[in-house]
Amino acid sequence: MPLGILAPVLVLTLLKFELCATVVLGILVIAVDLRQTVQVDEDLQIRAYYAGHVIGAAMFYAKVGDAEMVYTGDYNMTPDRHLGAAQIDRLRLDLLITESTYATTIRDSRYAREREFLKAVHKCVSSGGKVLIPTFAVGRAQELCILLEDYWERMNLKVPIYFSAGLTVQVNAYYKMLISWTSQKIKDTYSKHNAFDFKNVQKFERSMINAPGPCVLFATPGMISGGFSLEVFKQWAVSENNLVTLPGYCMAGTIGHKLMSDKRAKVDLDANTRIDVRCQVHQLAFSPHTDSKGIMDLVNFLAPKHVILVHGEKHKMASLKEKIHSEFGIQCYDPANNETICIPSTHIHLRLRSKCSSVDICNSSTIDKSLMPMLQVEDERVSEGVFVVEKGKKAKIVHKDELLLMLEEPKHEQ
Repeated sequence: MPLGILAPVLVLTLLKFELCATVVLGILVIAVDLRQTVQVDEDLQIRAYYAGHVIGAAMFYAKVGDAEMVYTGDYNMTPDRHLGAAQIDRLRLDLLITESTYATTIRDSRYAREREFLKAVHKCVSSGGKVLIPTFAVGRAQELCILLEDYWERMNLKVPIYFSAGLTVQVNAYYKMLISWTSQKIKDTYSKHNAFDFKNVQKFERSMINAPGPCVLFATPGMISGGFSLEVFKQWAVSENNLVTLPGYCMAGTIGHKLMSDKRAKVDLDANTRIDVRCQVHQLAFSPHTDSKGIMDLVNFLAPKHVILVHGEKHKMASLKEKIHSEFGIQCYDPANNETICIPSTHIHLRLRSKCSSVDICNSSTIDKSLMPMLQVEDERVSEGVFVVEKGKKAKIVHKDELLLMLEEPKHEQ
């Protein structure tokens, strides 16, 4: 639901990149609640699960015929200050498609990372410097604002904290409305205080870039790939009193990635522009993506027949692929873009052993119960669900929501 509400804001942002309005706005979007089972058509069934990552993010379970899979999208297996950890049922999957952004990274504790971040920011502003935090509008800006707001209150700091005008301000207004999707701590304290009502955070105007005095500024986009964060970076990077702190992943080719890679004194912005970087550069792993341990925990929990890794760097995906295969014995793939992979679907085969094999066991009301067959499932994984046997169809285990849909179908036919 939250992404359905945020959609108009995100669509307008896409339009800035010259996408055709009629194409973007013509897409049919249907809001889906968490754990709601949707029968898309006769063959396709989907269900959404809480993914953490950003507000509204969801993993999707899909069932086509007898084949079952989960596509994780972006997710986080560790709770943070404003969102909970990903949650999903133990399912019987033919295939798990998982992101692998941090395929080989295992993060330090959240509290250690927060202390390091706050120490760096406080040191800079205490010396009269400016702190630029390039971040994406949804997720990290809110997470770090909650952290700074709490620290500012405890330390009684008066240095202004700013949101760059535009998308971040708009998105933050929606966060105030969507408390039910946030962490348990924020929900528990909501009646007394909305965690997204930041007393120390103000709106930033372009005219304030060169204003004197210390400050902290959240500016988009997160990788300093362009936009307002790049504009501010050009002005602030030349002073050794200032600080640029990069809280998340930066893609190769962006200014953020160049700063993280070697922290060199000169950075080429383009073919004709080079800038002297004298400011301090600080990197912290505040990304909302799960790390390597989180990916392994999810694979271990779901125990799928096959795993496909996507959304990662090739050499790191290859390393994780080998780790999944060696530790779990699960076939794992890391396909290149546009590469096609064929995954054989697996089914639950029931072998019946009985002295009366000619009897219709499923539908007979007179059969001697002592002659009921023993059932053997050719899959040792444990699953949660309801065992269903329909006349003329294969026996199967279904999710409780799917059972409700099955029971409702006869009503619609009448």
